[in-house]
Amino acid sequence: MSTIIAGHDEAVFRSAEQAPRFRWALASLSLAVLLSSLGTSIANVALPNLAGAFAASFQEVQWIVLAYLLAVTTTIVSVGRLGDLTGRKRLLSAGIVLFTVASGLSGAAPTLWLLIAARALQGLGAAIMMALTMAFVGETVPKAKTGSAIGLLGTMSAVGTALGPPLGGVLIAGPGWRAIFLINLPLGILTLLLARRYLPNDRNGLKAERPGFDNLGTLLLGLILAAYALAMTTGRGGFGPLNVALLLAAVFGVGLFVLVEKNTASPLIRMAVFRNPVLSASLVTSMLVSTVMMATLVV
Repeated sequence: MSTIIAGHDEAVFRSAEQAPRFRWALASLSLAVLLSSLGTSIANVALPNLAGAFAASFQEVQWIVLAYLLAVTTTIVSVGRLGDLTGRKRLLSAGIVLFTVASGLSGAAPTLWLLIAARALQGLGAAIMMALTMAFVGETVPKAKTGSAIGLLGTMSAVGTALGPPLGGVLIAGPGWRAIFLINLPLGILTLLLARRYLPNDRNGLKAERPGFDNLGTLLLGLILAAYALAMTTGRGGFGPLNVALLLAAVFGVGLFVLVEKNTASPLIRMAVFRNPVLSASLVTSMLVSTVMMATLVV
């Protein structure tokens, strides 16, 4: 009986000892989600100011938003595989550093195209943070609190997206448009310090047992999305031959992407998952919701 009581007391002590660490780990994940979501929406309200600052058209400055979103969409699917290959904590730390440095470069950009390039790098870092935060929940949060942790991260994502436009407006009216990017610097550094201190270390598994990375599929996906985005944004209110050519290239790319994924040992997207009607319907619904939400953010 005394052995059972001693074992119970030890388990309670361990749980109490690990509780602060779990909370700080969850705080780092929440900040990572908040920053990546904030980056999605905060620049939208600055487009008129940026058009004036760089003497550019709206079709040009909207790439400040599109570059971020394209980078996120292209890489987020493959981040999980990269995490298996390189280590999740190592990759998440690299993503936070990339996001933070790119935020500084965005705030200091002297030209529009350097700003767009920096935003693409920022989106790459955001994709890493978005994908790996959920992956870390199972490693850092007790099973009894997994649902609450996922709910918290989902809430932080919504808060970041909703907070972006009003916060961006306040910063533009005050310090100026550069502040909407520079505000990420202290938050990014804090997120990195918490992640390095409180997230669990990577496990040393055999790389031979880990699946390979679909380089061709990732490249094709990026080209497809870029061609589609160019087709939708090129021209001034018209839809000419160049737009049609880009749209056809995107459609052709989709067919080629499906063919490549079916014949790849470690595909970026397994086509077999679309045979599940419930999953397919949920994916279509999610796509429609995201389309409407992002369209309203830009408008």
